[in-house]
Amino acid sequence: MLVAGLVIALAVPALAATGVSTTTALTAGTLSGCAQPLTITVTAGGSPVTSGIVTINDVFNGVTPAVQLGSVSLSSSGTASPSVALGAGSHSLTANFTGVTGYAASTSSAVLVSVVTECEFTVAIPTSSFTPASTTNTLTLTAGQSGSFTIIVAPSVEYTSTLTAPMFVTLSCSGLPDGATCVATPENLEILSTTPESCPSGSLPSACPPTSNMVIETYAASTVKAMLPTKPGNRSNPIAWAFLLPGALALSGLAFGTRRRRWLNRLSLLALVGLVTLLGTTACNPRYYYLNHGPPINPATPPGTYTVTVTAQSSNGVTALTHSTTFVLTVN
Repeated sequence: MLVAGLVIALAVPALAATGVSTTTALTAGTLSGCAQPLTITVTAGGSPVTSGIVTINDVFNGVTPAVQLGSVSLSSSGTASPSVALGAGSHSLTANFTGVTGYAASTSSAVLVSVVTECEFTVAIPTSSFTPASTTNTLTLTAGQSGSFTIIVAPSVEYTSTLTAPMFVTLSCSGLPDGATCVATPENLEILSTTPESCPSGSLPSACPPTSNMVIETYAASTVKAMLPTKPGNRSNPIAWAFLLPGALALSGLAFGTRRRRWLNRLSLLALVGLVTLLGTTACNPRYYYLNHGPPINPATPPGTYTVTVTAQSSNGVTALTHSTTFVLTVN
């Protein structure tokens, strides 16, 4: 399992760059699903190295050579805090400082991480992408307002290295309140064997994981009822007369043509007229209400706080690969 908080550092003599010897240290934080946070520090004689690039390498399930998961720039404090996506299995992670003018390269000792959950790709929503802006993983809207955010689908390097054909991931959402919708643009994202799992600073979009923009739309209550194209008035309906007139004539003939058991025939006639009246009333009531009152007013999206799940799913024709993330939707 993950050795949380373990820091092991090893100075390695410079090979590609010459200068003051450096020490690179790698710390593995608490694994969250398939996202592994890392902390890297580079020092020289106890002082931080404030510039340069560090690459993160992984020996996956003991298979060499190591796979490069990504690279990150050192901050002014001599540290970097990247997060990498790891597939299910054992990982031996190292951080390699490539060296800069005046400072030699160095590599950290390996940190062992074990991942149980299969993570072909991760789904993330950057907090900074919420519109309206938010400082938390919450989208706050007023009924009738729409909002948006960015979805990042980042594949693990171990997974993309096994791809022999493009993989398409379909985005969807669930958990929205009544009267709210979500639309992702694009709805399908393509992952190739060359798709990176992170986006280096200043990189072009083609050198970053695929992204999509999802719009959440809510609805306010309608204030005006739908107008009917015409008012029915008192005009007679020829279709109704086509059914009723023959029936009325037949009933009249039955009434006048009876000679025997007059009371029984009249009773049957009354029952039949009552049945026809009842059926006509039942059939006409909804139409009468609609024609005189119109359609009902559409309700607003109900206020409240909802946990919405954004799901990314792909299938190879045999098994479906599904990963998701959540955010909070607040409707006022």
